[in-house]
Amino acid sequence: MSTPLEKPQIISHIQKSLNYTVFDCKWIPCSAKFVCMGNFARGTGVMQIYEVQHGEAKLVKEIEKAKPIKCGTFGATSIQQRHLATGDFSGNLNIWNLEVPDVPVYSVKAHKEIVNAIDGVGGLGIGDGAPEIVTGSRDGTVKVWDPRQKDTPVANMEPVEGESKRDCWTVAFGHAFNDQDRCVCAGYDNGDIKLFDLRNMSLRWETNIKNGVCCVEFDRKDINMNKLVATSLEGKFHVFDMRTQHPTKGFASVAEKAHKSTIWQVGHLPQNRDIFMTAGGAGNLHLWKYEYPAQRTKKDADDIDMGVAGSVSLLQNVTLSTQPIASLDWSPDKQGLCVTSAFDQTKLSAGRDSSESNQGS
Repeated sequence: MSTPLEKPQIISHIQKSLNYTVFDCKWIPCSAKFVCMGNFARGTGVMQIYEVQHGEAKLVKEIEKAKPIKCGTFGATSIQQRHLATGDFSGNLNIWNLEVPDVPVYSVKAHKEIVNAIDGVGGLGIGDGAPEIVTGSRDGTVKVWDPRQKDTPVANMEPVEGESKRDCWTVAFGHAFNDQDRCVCAGYDNGDIKLFDLRNMSLRWETNIKNGVCCVEFDRKDINMNKLVATSLEGKFHVFDMRTQHPTKGFASVAEKAHKSTIWQVGHLPQNRDIFMTAGGAGNLHLWKYEYPAQRTKKDADDIDMGVAGSVSLLQNVTLSTQPIASLDWSPDKQGLCVTSAFDQTKLSAGRDSSESNQGS
């Protein structure tokens, strides 16, 4: 006889106050270390590397740079190199060897204005095909870079002539399940979500969720598109079923009014793609589970396949800060461990227990 699953707990494991503003934090793959990125009050950029030791976060290295650093990713690097790609306030894309961080191993003036968001694919054994980095900027463009090619993006998605420039707040790779296929999803300040097909260099789908799109993430990058979560300024998130695209209605979705304030981040549990966490402007974390419908497709009146959205249930929530939680990253190695940063200049590493962790992936 099976016993009912206990509710998972979200436990604040380590808290640390910092003397700078943190914009992003990422676990360094295959290690107990994470890197925090941000800016000092004097206007310079900073990267700090911490190692989790005996229940504490020990500062291992601090690196100061000329420009404030907004975002970072390890997604396009190998596990052997573990190079960090960052976007800064001056529109630069830099790739750093954190062992020797004096000079970037790759650098390009990627955008005319701040790089708001970055993502990587093709590294760490995640996703087939070339290692690529996507950047989204206040200048309205989304660009894809291959670090093996200097200076020129391999794709440049910009507003068509006559279309007003929108601030791109978030970007994410997905659909990288073979050597040819790959998609980029971008979210903008006016509520637009655009899905770009990199294989055909075309806009595959677009929609508008009526409010600024703070974060988009596929549940996994390295599979045929399955689900996409988009979070918004107004405290609502949308889960799109990306398996079936109707020619006029697009993808089926379910929306949830989750927080009383902006949802800045969403992150899927690497070991179980149906569990995800949202981080809110009121300093709270909400842990969710997606339930699939009995049938994922149905026929419309014209006998054309259309998707059917599932439902989401709240597993647990906790308030960790009085200020917005700006970044969230699950550990790829230790299930249930994540690191977050908040605008009260507190960094904390929070874990959920394992009572619901083995439900398949």
